[in-house]
Amino acid sequence: MPRTARVAPREHVYHVLTRGNNRQDVFEDEEDFRKYLELLLRYKEKNKFKLYHYALMTNHVHLVVEPSEGGGSLSEIMKGINLAYAQHYKRKYNHTGHFWQDRYKSIIISKDDYLLACGSYAELNPVRAKMVEDPKEYTWSSYRVYAYGKRDMLVDEHPVYLQLSKDEGERKKKYREFVRGMLKEKEAMKGEMDRRIVYGNDTFVQEMTAAYKISERIRQMGRQKGWRKNKENRPL
Repeated sequence: MPRTARVAPREHVYHVLTRGNNRQDVFEDEEDFRKYLELLLRYKEKNKFKLYHYALMTNHVHLVVEPSEGGGSLSEIMKGINLAYAQHYKRKYNHTGHFWQDRYKSIIISKDDYLLACGSYAELNPVRAKMVEDPKEYTWSSYRVYAYGKRDMLVDEHPVYLQLSKDEGERKKKYREFVRGMLKEKEAMKGEMDRRIVYGNDTFVQEMTAAYKISERIRQMGRQKGWRKNKENRPL
């Protein structure tokens, strides 16, 4: 099956996950988080993509992005951001060797309620990690943009969110309720995106898998030699 990062037409939305090599930390202090956001904005302006949701965790990053027809491809976007941040980290900490773990992972997302669910999945990462009890307590995510109207030049509010209500206050309230429902009913969507390649309704999944000759999920492989459990408090 083709690897999804190579099957990335610009007309789709993608949930992108980038991990530190061997699950090492990629952010050591507040300056590092701010540097990544600064680079994200720079490459957003350069490559003209839309950023709908994000969450920067200690050792990995979640982005929900949509490349534009006249801008850079998903591969160009992620290559630029990852290379620039790796250079920053290596200079600052005198780090040598691989920084990011292999290539980024990307999932094709349908532009409907599944996009809203995917965004909340990213923003609930700190809750799944037991770093905070409420996503509003976490600084490095887009949650407060949608839930409380925080100003953030990085975030493009997507049509699915805007359709929640014509009234801005009511829209924010509905988003908080939606995320609260995901937190309560789906345990913060634990495991919801594991091994997915396409995320959407049945029709969308069938269309994507047929059009791009891909599977809905990554096939399960046996444990490899040297396998280790995820670090505690570092969910994906």
